[in-house]
Amino acid sequence: MGSDHAGYNLKKYLAEKIREQGYEVVDVGTHSAEQVDYPVYGREAAEKVAAGSCDFGILVCGSGVGMSMTANKVKGVRAVVCTEPLSAKMSRMHNDSNVLCLGERMVGIGMAWEIASTWLATPFEGGRHARRIGMIESCIDDD
Repeated sequence: MGSDHAGYNLKKYLAEKIREQGYEVVDVGTHSAEQVDYPVYGREAAEKVAAGSCDFGILVCGSGVGMSMTANKVKGVRAVVCTEPLSAKMSRMHNDSNVLCLGERMVGIGMAWEIASTWLATPFEGGRHARRIGMIESCIDDD
């Protein structure tokens, strides 16, 4: 998990809820509400997912958009911004998203937990969707 200052409080809340569900949480920061730059934490978390040292990532900033843009720059990451549970579910089932991005200024804590818990509980369907994920991955320039 990672956040900037604008997502710090929601990240703390979600980390605790996720631990309660039995997941191990690796928190790359930030560790206060003091102003920081979101790409630092978004990239660090995304690289952990891409390297396989973490199965999934959850990133929080003010809108979720900046974290998503940052995470999607890392090869092997499929980050999605969600503001409701159905898109979270579908992003896992059909797109095999591996990083969830949330905006603390966009959703309340109850909705954020509903989104995150749905996302974590939903498996990838594979099949025709796996072929499409391969097509997405082939779009990434290896230079």
